[in-house]
Amino acid sequence: REVEILMFLSAIVMMKNRRSITVEQHIGNIFMFSKVANAILFFRLDIRMGLLYLTLCIVFLMTCKPPLYMGPEYIKYFSDKTIDEELDRDKRVTWIVEFFANWSSECQSFAPIFADLSLKYNCSGLHFGKVDVGRYTDVSTRYKVSTSPLTKQLPTLILFQGGTETMRRPQIDKKGRAVSWTFSEENVIREFNLNELYQRAKKQSKPREEGPEEAPGAPAAAGRPDGETKKDK
Repeated sequence: REVEILMFLSAIVMMKNRRSITVEQHIGNIFMFSKVANAILFFRLDIRMGLLYLTLCIVFLMTCKPPLYMGPEYIKYFSDKTIDEELDRDKRVTWIVEFFANWSSECQSFAPIFADLSLKYNCSGLHFGKVDVGRYTDVSTRYKVSTSPLTKQLPTLILFQGGTETMRRPQIDKKGRAVSWTFSEENVIREFNLNELYQRAKKQSKPREEGPEEAPGAPAAAGRPDGETKKDK
């Protein structure tokens, strides 16, 4: 019976890892399902040992926060009070906004990819933003992004043009469920047509007062709402 359980969990790990896009995701999936397998085996051996192991896992999750991406990026961090104001400030600006939660392993894995995209494609007419829907729950409600621990909507990328949502990934089907989508750099560039958006944004937007447009790949400091930093997040 134990062998069947381990084989079943191994199959799940293999299927889960097919969607992983970084080494960290692969390793994280292996550790997560190893914990599940250990918990099942402990409960079958002795319920007291199972409860002790489960308690230790919960304590570990509550006390050991996952590492946050601290690399270069050109991203504006929104709060619940600034996101709508910023999106409506200049309708000529196109925004790509990531709705994320710090506790989500998928969001953690996608953070360096989104940062790299912001460095390559940010210009005066195309901006990148992020909002922590795990912290600002009213934002998740307004933009219909589920923050359930079992959700497949984190992260969610939404394209805003003229202050209005025109596209999002993952998509939501008629039953309100997220359609599976891989958050790789290639997929984001292709699905959101970033190359064309970047060229169009440079032509349509007025030049910045402080100087010429930055070419893709030029790093810059990230803006943060109300003086927040990544560590505050």
